[in-house]
Amino acid sequence: MAGERADTRSGETRAPGPARRAADRGRYGRLSRARVLASALELVDREGLSALSMRRLGAELGVEAMALYRYAAGKDALLDGLVEALYLELEERLATGADGKEEARAPGADSEKETRAPEWRAGLHRLARATYDVCLDHPQAVPLLTTRMLAVPLARRPLAVLRDHERALALLRQAGLADERLADAFRSFTAWLLGYVSAELRPMVDNPDESEPALRLGLHRMPPQELPVLRDIAPALAERGGPEGLAAGLDALLDRFTAAG
Repeated sequence: MAGERADTRSGETRAPGPARRAADRGRYGRLSRARVLASALELVDREGLSALSMRRLGAELGVEAMALYRYAAGKDALLDGLVEALYLELEERLATGADGKEEARAPGADSEKETRAPEWRAGLHRLARATYDVCLDHPQAVPLLTTRMLAVPLARRPLAVLRDHERALALLRQAGLADERLADAFRSFTAWLLGYVSAELRPMVDNPDESEPALRLGLHRMPPQELPVLRDIAPALAERGGPEGLAAGLDALLDRFTAAG
């Protein structure tokens, strides 16, 4: 019949459809971009970025590696997809209010006369906190938030990333910043947020089996004559600043850009 093709092995005819070099039905059912990216993120969460390859991901999904190329054109596209997955999770947290952040209060408000922060400032705090939480849930993927942004031009970034940029810029514009100052504030907000998260996730413990703090941190490996301050402050650096440190730094930054004059 027209529009059908014969199976030379069985003599059967098949309805027309896209030719495939590899099956795209894995052990968990038919593949989709969302399923591929979710599995990639689970693999990275479990074993790190170095474990991610098309072949390994195919094995995770129970398909040939070639089946994945209709969902990601190659390794770089897969890495960009992981960035997209992180920002989609961020959007979901913001939509459901699952950012763990109480409504922001104005800096310096005392206990008797607490005042609510402006909507734009509270929105930036929610955005920063939700981003922080996503990053701490997926620490192995966090380096992609900077490395892929260094490799991908603005207009080619995943739409979820661009929506995040738009969200932050719109909130900063509500603060009344002119465009030139708005751009500076956006760069500073992004640098503080990603820099803070990166500092939180840096490995500090040298020997987790040691109970004595100095040995646990490996301070004996640092020459005391050259690094006296670093050795002194290392135990404090090993403690995470947490959401409170993130919020305090963000308020200081926003105060700098919104101060009169």
